[in-house]
Amino acid sequence: MADDSLADFEMKDFTHDGRTRTVYRAGTGPAVIVIAELPGITPKVATFARRVIDIGCTAVMPHLFGVPGKDPLAAGRLGTLRYGLSSAVPACVSREFTVWATSRTSPVVSWLRALAADEHARCGGPGVGVIGMCFTGGFALAMATHPSLIAPVLAEPSLPFPFTKARKRAIDCSAADLDVVRGRCAAEGLQVLGLRFRGDSLSPAERFQFLREQLGDAFVAIELDDSSANPEARMKPHSVVTEHLIDEPGQPTRAALDRVLELFRTRLLPA
Repeated sequence: MADDSLADFEMKDFTHDGRTRTVYRAGTGPAVIVIAELPGITPKVATFARRVIDIGCTAVMPHLFGVPGKDPLAAGRLGTLRYGLSSAVPACVSREFTVWATSRTSPVVSWLRALAADEHARCGGPGVGVIGMCFTGGFALAMATHPSLIAPVLAEPSLPFPFTKARKRAIDCSAADLDVVRGRCAAEGLQVLGLRFRGDSLSPAERFQFLREQLGDAFVAIELDDSSANPEARMKPHSVVTEHLIDEPGQPTRAALDRVLELFRTRLLPA
């Protein structure tokens, strides 16, 4: 896959609390915040965003790391490794991302909540959807403390890095924020959708079990067999709706993608 120019997306800057970032947006209708996985807004992340546009929503992609539109696999294995490290290392050492600690919300989430509120005011509708992927998967959960956020999706949430038993049974969301989300689930019928492959050590089964215990039936887990992942991907099964998607009817990953889009459709769009 070649680099994606993202020419069909409008670029704008959004500033909150003194921090300005570029945002790519396209489409009409209620907003869905698409938070890219490492190493950034890849062509496949942009393709997912276009699927959001196709159902009648506005796709909003904040640029948090990497080179927007760059195909990380285009330069061969060595080039892929170099680019991945150039994106991952700054993110891992940045104070805006909580990589190791349990029960802590990453500081960048406050900026993302403000972006969601701004897009809700701009786009209208009953609220905003969000999907976080891998490194940013847990951001979607922590963002759901904001009342405008009504359709959160956690795709293979990978923080904190699950190198200990405690970190496997945790997610990058503070106890106070998790209490707010739990209360919204009980009072408002908020539903949190989670995606992972069963053999994915970066997004372990213990993390989804922890979310079941915390949110009960409000947490809807979609866990796929590793054999359903796209065999042409260069990494072990991990990215359900991007790198490991087999975009064909009847495929489990396509069914998972359809469940995500259906959540956005039913929560954000009029009947």
